[in-house]
Amino acid sequence: MKLSLGPIQYYWPIDKVQAFYAQAKDWPVEIVYLGEVVCSKRRELRLLDWLEIADMLEAAGKEVVLSTLALLEAESELISLQKICENGDFKVEANDMAAVHLINSRPFVAGPHLNLYNVSSLELMQETGALRWVMPLELSANTLAELQAQRPAGLATEVFAYGHMPLSFSARCFTARAHNVPKDQCELRCIEYPQGMPLQTQEEQELFTINGIQLQSGLPTNLLGEIDTLRQLQVDVLRLSPQAKGMQQIVTAFDAARKGEQSEAIDTLMAADTEWCNGYWHGEAGMLNVSAVFK
Repeated sequence: MKLSLGPIQYYWPIDKVQAFYAQAKDWPVEIVYLGEVVCSKRRELRLLDWLEIADMLEAAGKEVVLSTLALLEAESELISLQKICENGDFKVEANDMAAVHLINSRPFVAGPHLNLYNVSSLELMQETGALRWVMPLELSANTLAELQAQRPAGLATEVFAYGHMPLSFSARCFTARAHNVPKDQCELRCIEYPQGMPLQTQEEQELFTINGIQLQSGLPTNLLGEIDTLRQLQVDVLRLSPQAKGMQQIVTAFDAARKGEQSEAIDTLMAADTEWCNGYWHGEAGMLNVSAVFK
């Protein structure tokens, strides 16, 4: 079972991004996804900057994949998408069907935002060149078991195993709305929130996380305690979503768990006073922390 670093979901300054991947090249992850998946206005890094980071990571022995936007709204975004899909050096994670079309049957990863919920859709993706698919975050272990039993031979499966879950995207910007400014005059305020803006209920419960045009889960999902089940289901890759703090410890914990080793990092991530959720995995409301055993 391999580990992957998903694309950074938040808007970080270029120096923070570069420093993050300078450290990540030495972490025990086999796959790294790079690129902007949320908002095309986030231009701290251009494609050439991402490719430079990709070259560095590839030299360190990582499999590098370029991720695409999940929501395209303008012709300029389509032009940028085409450049990514035709980069010629690295595989692409397609997060909408426009990317699948532009990849034009070259090998790619079918991202979590393609809404692949049945075997027919998996077969279609493989026919168009998919080597791996990422399970939609709201599916349960039981549903995955059914899909794994029927998935096309040679198609690898990746599961989002840690991080704030990307739940939806909107043409409106939630961060701009929170500051009472129009989307076109947002002044890129999301760069002030390296882990997104927490959105709480009146009872101060973490309900959602606001991240520009993206709405995430209020708490991070954490499938560290499900390693045995994930292995039983023959999941090929576990995706860890980059966090602003403590990412190395998260990677260390999952690496130890997949090897069956004891680790202080595991104890820290699974401590009783830590807040996370796993409801979707157990077929329950996503925000819940369920200790039920997979059947």
